[in-house]
Amino acid sequence: MRDKYLINARIIDPKNDLDEMGGLIIDSKGLIKAVGKKVSNGNLPAGASKIDLKKQLLIPGLVDMRVFVGEPGYEYKENFRTLSNAALSGGVTSVVSMPNTSPVIDNVSMVDFLKRRGRDKSRINIFPAATLTKNTEGKQMTEFGLLKRKGIIGFTDGIKTVQDPQVMARIMNLASQSEALIMQHAEDNILSKNGLINEGEISTRLGLQGIPFLAEKIIVERDLAFLEEYFCRYHISQVSSEKTISVIRRAKKEGKVFTTGVSINNLSLNENDIGDFRTFLKLSPPLRTENDRKALVQAVNDGIIDVIVSDHKPQDEESKRLTFAQAATGASGVETLLPLALELFHNKSIKLKRLISSITSNPAKILGVNKGNLDKGSDADLCIVDLDKKWTVDKDKLKSKSKNTPIENRKLQGQVLKTFVKGELAYEGI
Repeated sequence: MRDKYLINARIIDPKNDLDEMGGLIIDSKGLIKAVGKKVSNGNLPAGASKIDLKKQLLIPGLVDMRVFVGEPGYEYKENFRTLSNAALSGGVTSVVSMPNTSPVIDNVSMVDFLKRRGRDKSRINIFPAATLTKNTEGKQMTEFGLLKRKGIIGFTDGIKTVQDPQVMARIMNLASQSEALIMQHAEDNILSKNGLINEGEISTRLGLQGIPFLAEKIIVERDLAFLEEYFCRYHISQVSSEKTISVIRRAKKEGKVFTTGVSINNLSLNENDIGDFRTFLKLSPPLRTENDRKALVQAVNDGIIDVIVSDHKPQDEESKRLTFAQAATGASGVETLLPLALELFHNKSIKLKRLISSITSNPAKILGVNKGNLDKGSDADLCIVDLDKKWTVDKDKLKSKSKNTPIENRKLQGQVLKTFVKGELAYEGI
C-alpha cells in the first residue's frame, strides 16, 4: 500500500487538543505518519496521490462502548458482518461487544470462538466483554483473570444488574486486585419489576407499568458506597435520570474515581416521543422526562458523563410488532450515533470537541486501548464527516440487519462521508 495524503480538512483530535485546518498522511502500513497544519498541498511530494477533503471534518474513528451482536445465537438479528457494515457507515471503527449472546460469553472457549468469528467476518475492531457472573445469573463470578488474559476488555452482565450486594462486593474486591474493568447496568429488579417505561404522567396515561428513577439511583448509590472500600475500575454503563446525576456529581466532589456513560437515545429523546405505544422506543434504561434529558446533556457538557454510547440492540420486526408489554426492548443505533450526537452540537447543547471526545478518546482511555486518537504511529482509524449535510433517516436504507431505529424519518444534519480502518478506505457514502 502506498502512502495516502489526506489534505484540506478541519482536524479535531481531543486527545491531543487539536482543532486546526491541515492534513494527515497514512503510511504503507496503515499507520498515521503525520497530522496537522504542516500537512498541506504545498509541502507534499510532487507525485503524491492526494485526497482533497474540501474542508470537511476529520476525526478519529468512533469507539462505541456498548454494542450488542447477534453472534452466537441471534444471527437473525445481527451478525459480525452486518454490524461491521452498519458501524462503518456511522464512522464507528471500534466497538465493545456485549456478552448477552446464546450461549453467553463467560468462559475461555466462548472467547476464542468470538475472537475468531470477529476476525474472520468483521472489518472493525471488536473488543469483547465477558459476563460479570456465570450465565448472567448474578450468583457466581466469572474467572476475571483468565478471561482478561484471553483478551476480554471488560466485564458486564449487559442488560442485567448484579442484585446481590454480597456478590457485587466480592466482584469489586476482586476487580481491585486484577485491575479488571467493571461495567454495571444500574437497575434494581424489585423496583423495576414488570416496568415498561418511565414512571410518571405518561405511564399513567398509557396504562403501562412504570420504572421509577429510584431503580437506577439506588444501585448507583450502592456501588459507589462499595467503591469507598474496593478501589476498582468501575463504569456505570448508562444513566437516565437527573437524580442519578446528582448522586454522581456528589461522589465526584468527594474524590471517588469512576466513569459514566449515557445512551444517545436518552440525550436526544424523552418519554413524550413514545406517543401512542411506539415499541421502537421501548428501551432500557427507559426514556425519561425532558428535565432528565436536559440534566444528562448538561452533565456531558460538565464532564460528569464521560462517554456517549449507541446502545445498539438490534431486534427483528417480529419482536417489535407486538403490544408494548410483549415487545422486545432495545433499538438499533450504531450507524446513527454520530449524526444524532451532532444534533446536540447544531442546537448548541454540547460543544463540538466535548462531543467528539465522548465518542473517541474518552471511551478509549476507559478501556485502555490505543484507539480514538490521531497519534503518530497509531492505526489510521479515521472518520470524515460533512458537518452540515442534511438528510432524513430511512430505516430501509440502514445497513444493520435489524431496522428497529427509534428515529425513523428524523431530519438530521451531519453525515459520514468516509471511514478508514487501519489506513484502508472501508466505507464511502454516495
